[in-house]
Amino acid sequence: MEDLFGNAPQSKQDGTPESIIIRCDHNKITMNETELNFPIHLNTLISILGAPDLRKHDLLWRVVWDDAGIYAEYGTWDNILSMNCLISHAHQRQYTPEMLFSGEIWVNGEQINPNIFQQQQLTRHMLAVVTYKDENEPYSIVIGKNFDYEEAIPKDKYVIQPLHEPRIEFQDFGFKVSIIQELMYVQKRLEPQFDLFEFVKWYDKRKIDLEEEGYDPIAEVTQYFRDLPIPQRLAQYVTEVYQDGGNDIYLQLIRFAEGYESDWDILSVEDARQFPNLKKAVLCYYQDPVIDQLNEMGIDARML
Repeated sequence: MEDLFGNAPQSKQDGTPESIIIRCDHNKITMNETELNFPIHLNTLISILGAPDLRKHDLLWRVVWDDAGIYAEYGTWDNILSMNCLISHAHQRQYTPEMLFSGEIWVNGEQINPNIFQQQQLTRHMLAVVTYKDENEPYSIVIGKNFDYEEAIPKDKYVIQPLHEPRIEFQDFGFKVSIIQELMYVQKRLEPQFDLFEFVKWYDKRKIDLEEEGYDPIAEVTQYFRDLPIPQRLAQYVTEVYQDGGNDIYLQLIRFAEGYESDWDILSVEDARQFPNLKKAVLCYYQDPVIDQLNEMGIDARML
C-alpha cells in the first residue's frame, strides 16, 4: 500500500511498516512523513499502517494495529480525534495491540523517553501519558487534537474566486465529484481542501446544524462543489477515479453518509473525454450503462 505521497513503505507481510517515526511540533504531526492533522480520517492511518483489526467497543469502534502497537477509537471514521501508542501492558483494557509500540516519538526535535514523558501541549495538538485506574506505570501515549486550540478561518477561504484560466466544464455532477476526490483529497492539487466542519463554522448566512441536517445533502455545500472551478491544466493528472462510500468527498457532501446514496451517481460519460490520461475507473455510484460506455472508450471500468 502506498502512502499519501505515492511511496511504498518497506513493510511486513501484513502491511505494517518496519519502522514508525512520529514527529510532533507546534504546527503539525507526521508519521513516516505523512501529515496527521487531528481530527483525521481512518483512511489516513490505513495508508501508513496497513489494514487494521476492527472491533466494536462500547459505543465506539476501536481499530488496532497489533504489530505497530497503535490503536485508535472513533464514532465516525472521518473524525478520529487521537491515536494511542501502547508502551506497557500495565492495564486491563480490552482490544489493545498484542505488541508494544517500538517506534520513535519526537517532540520539537527531541526524541522522548516514554518512561519519563509526562505531557506536552502543542499549538494544534497534545501528547499525554495514560495510566490505568490506580496503576502508576503509564500504558499508553495518546497523541491527538488539542481541544483548547481553535484556528482562525480566513474570511475568504470558501469564497470561490474567479478563475483566470481555462476551466473544465462538467455536464455530470457525479463525475465532477469523483474528480474532486482525486484532485483535492488524493493528489492535493486542488485547493483549498474542503472541510465540512470548518465550512459550517465559516458560513455566516445561516446556522447549519450538522446533527440535524447531516443525514441529507446540505444545499450550501452541494452548491459550493457545483460552482467550484477546476482548471483544465489539472486534467492531465487524472489517470483513474475510485469511488468508495468512505471517500472524503462523500463525507463532506453528507455528514452521515451511509454509502448507498444516489445523489452523486454518474449518469453520463461525456465528461471523461476531457481527461486524456484517464485509464481506470472503479465505481459504486453510477447508473447503467456507464461502465459499459467507459470500457468502450478504452477506460478499464468496473464496479467496486
